[in-house]
Amino acid sequence: MRAPIGDFDNATPAPEALAELTAPVAEAVRNWRGSVPAEQILYVDTDPDLADTAVFVQHYGADLPELSANCVVVAGKRGGETTLAACLVLSRTKVDVNGTVRRQLGARKASFAPMDLATGETGMEYGGITPLGLPAAWPVLVDSAVPDLPYVLVGSGRRRGKLLVPGKAFAEIPGAVVIEGLGV
Repeated sequence: MRAPIGDFDNATPAPEALAELTAPVAEAVRNWRGSVPAEQILYVDTDPDLADTAVFVQHYGADLPELSANCVVVAGKRGGETTLAACLVLSRTKVDVNGTVRRQLGARKASFAPMDLATGETGMEYGGITPLGLPAAWPVLVDSAVPDLPYVLVGSGRRRGKLLVPGKAFAEIPGAVVIEGLGV
């Protein structure tokens, strides 16, 4: 199947590519209940050696910087309590951790979660964390620009491979909160 964005050799409906996904991402695809059919979530194989943004775009498509999003794990702290959350913003922006995220989590302090904590809690590889398959208790903060895109390139849970997901599906992920100004 031809990918709706980018220059990928092949796009496979994610339910047919479960073996290529980490266990939590495969489980999320298997149990998907959003208004977007799971078959519209696509998996594309990518070379992890081409993961650097400039090289990735040169190889896989010049349109991708405007159609991709980053998912980062943040830790909000208040008193002795730590709340982990995921933030999804367009790749050309940065997460407003100290403003929007901190306020949304009701935290005194917010920061990016350490790599070992993020990968350990998600069961995903660093550089491939995606909003699909995150722990159920986590809030998933989604910048309001993401659901407006027809398709968005995000991680697949691994460094190899990406998911192409209709933007509006991100607003339907359990725990998702769409927020204006999350990405700055």
